[in-house]
Amino acid sequence: MVNQYETVFIATPVLSEAQMKEAVAKYTQLIRDNGGEVVYEEDWGLRQLAYPIQHKTTGFYYLIEFKADSQFVNTLETQYHRDERIIRFLTVALDKDAIAYAEKRRANKAAKAAAAEAPKAEEE
Repeated sequence: MVNQYETVFIATPVLSEAQMKEAVAKYTQLIRDNGGEVVYEEDWGLRQLAYPIQHKTTGFYYLIEFKADSQFVNTLETQYHRDERIIRFLTVALDKDAIAYAEKRRANKAAKAAAAEAPKAEEE
C-alpha cells in the first residue's frame, strides 16, 4: 500500500555543500529507484542542535516528503543507519490531516517566495 511519508535527517556539519547535495541525491534516488515519488524537498540548512550528538552541536537539516510502499521505510532507515554522514533521522507516515497541513505549508511558503520576488522585479 502506498502511503505518504515525511523524513527529516540531520547530516554531520563537517560536510561541504557538494557532499551534502550528494547525500540528498542519494536518498531521493533511493526513493525513486524503489518505486516511490518525491513530493517535496526542503533544505533547512545548518542549525544548532538541542543537545550534542556524537560531540557535534550543529547539523545540516533536510526534509523529504515522499510517497512509497510501507515496506520501503525499513530500507530507507537501514540506509540512514549505514551512512556515517547521517547523525539523526526521523520518518513518519502522514495521515490525511498532516498531508493537508503540509500542502497548506508549501502553498504559504510559495506565496511568500513570490511576494519576496515581486519587489525585486519592480526595482529592475
